[in-house]
Amino acid sequence: MAKPKGGLTAWFGKGPKGDWVDIGAPKKKGKFQACGRKSAKGSKRKYPKCVPRSKARSMSASQIKSAVSRKRSKAQGVGGKPTNVKTILKKKTSGRKSRNNKKKN
Repeated sequence: MAKPKGGLTAWFGKGPKGDWVDIGAPKKKGKFQACGRKSAKGSKRKYPKCVPRSKARSMSASQIKSAVSRKRSKAQGVGGKPTNVKTILKKKTSGRKSRNNKKKN
């Protein structure tokens, strides 16, 4: 029987689709641990925030810290579903125009 293409192993394992890492568990020299953990009760690791390795490399230290803290601040596994947060937040722009840009009457 042939192995099915895709699936979680292909997604989270190494390869064109995968190679996801936990940005909340850094190693030395800027490397990251593999995504996931064996069990929540038996593990010393905190809840993982997983992203593709390429995304993790492109993120600054402050972006990583922000993403991990936002993920861990929310209740995990509510209703049996994983908790997702945006990895990189975009700056909010206010709807108001500045005083200098308003038309003068």
